[in-house]
Order: sequence, then C-alpha cells, then structure tokens
Amino acid sequence: MSDVPITTEAVCAGSFRSFAATHVGMVRRHNEDNFVNRPDLGIWAVADGAGGHQAGEVAARIVAEALSEVPSGLAAAELLAEARLRILQAHDGIRAEAARRGRHAILATTVVALLAHRNYYACLWAGDSRAYLLRGGQLAQVTHDHSLVQELVDAGAISPEEALSHPRANVITRAVGADFSALELDKVTDRLRPGDRFLLCSDGVSKIVPEGEIARLLAADGTSPAEHVIAAALDRRCDDNVTAVTIEVLPDPVDVTDRSSPA
Repeated sequence: MSDVPITTEAVCAGSFRSFAATHVGMVRRHNEDNFVNRPDLGIWAVADGAGGHQAGEVAARIVAEALSEVPSGLAAAELLAEARLRILQAHDGIRAEAARRGRHAILATTVVALLAHRNYYACLWAGDSRAYLLRGGQLAQVTHDHSLVQELVDAGAISPEEALSHPRANVITRAVGADFSALELDKVTDRLRPGDRFLLCSDGVSKIVPEGEIARLLAADGTSPAEHVIAAALDRRCDDNVTAVTIEVLPDPVDVTDRSSPA
C-alpha cells in the first residue's frame, strides 16, 4: 500500500491552525479510520473503526459525521454537552446498524475528540485513540487508553514497553457502538495557551511512532505536521490504518477559513 498517497487537509480558522492526514497503512486494504478537522467549530476528532469487512469504516464515519454537524456559535458548556450527546447518539445508531446486519455483525469505533472555546479545551474519548499535548517543549499524553494492556500496565502486571508487543494489544475495553448498555466517555479539561500543539491519533500511530519522534514532529515548523507523523508511521512499515490530526493554538486569531490540501 506504499503507493497510496497520504490523504491530507489543512484548515485555519479563529485562533487555530490544524492539519489532518490519514493512510490505509502497509497491510490493510481498507481505511477504517476517520477524522474531524473543524477549527471553525472548535472540534477535532479521530475515530478508529473496528469490525472488519468495512463495518469499522461505517462506525467511524457515523461518529465523524455526527461531530461535524455540531452547530456553530455554541458557548463552552453547550459545545461540550452537544458533542457528548452526538457521540452517545452515534453509539445508539451504530448499535442499531449492527442489529440490522444480523446478530453476528460487529460495528464499533474508538473516538478521541478535542473541543476548544476561547481559552479552554476539553477532551472526550472512548478506546485507545490518543490525544497528546506539546507545551513548552514537553510532550504529555492527555488521554488514558481504554484497553486490556493498559489495565495490565496500571495493575503493574506488565511494563509500558511490554504492552507494545503484547499479543492482546489490540483489545479495547470501551468503544462507541460496542455491546454496552450505556457508553461512558472520559473527559479532561484545562486552559489553552498560545503555542500549544495537540495531536489526536489512532493507535496505528501511537503503537509505532515513539513519543520522542512525535514531540519532534509536533515542534517542527513547516507544512502539515500531521502528514509528517503519518509518514513516520509508514517509514516504520505500520500494519494498521494510521490517522493524525494536529492543532496549533495561534497567538492571534485569523479572519479567514482556509481549507486547503497541501501537496
């Protein structure tokens, strides 16, 4: 799949400049990841679908479309409530689609979403797609994986390094559309600072690109850090779909929304 181009999108609006990039990877035939890149709404997200036979693609698309249709002009609390509601509605919609396909059908997706309003941000997630924040040259993981290996790491049964090669590293314990009576989303909130740089990514990225490399790519000036992150995953022969969305908090707002695709 190395001859497949990286799909990219660059958008600038308000106090944010963001880039998105996705690729099927070196092994898979279908890209079941999806993303949201809407700085005009203050919403960004990555969804990593599961289920095979393109079912994961459907689940990820349902979540991405739901978040992309959040109305503009909401206050901070309204934005958070609306995003949460739409993810929960997507959960019900994905389960309904799975039921329509038959009792053996599996449709589910992770989601990690960043919401920003003025000087604050909130991060919502379910699954093992991650959010990172680069601030003052220091990279921090914002999210905490909902996965079997993360539970083993938290319990002290295995090390973070052992988790990367664990035979059940792909088992997630929470997902949108999964067979739970209710979906629980984790949340982190904090203030934004000019110069903050975020990365949202599917686990195809976080499992293969070292955090030191992620920090270097996020810190670099130039075109599309998201594309460079995906290129780094491809250089390491990633065997999964890979998707990245990067968000930079600008010192001054911009007046024009630019939706361009860098070459």
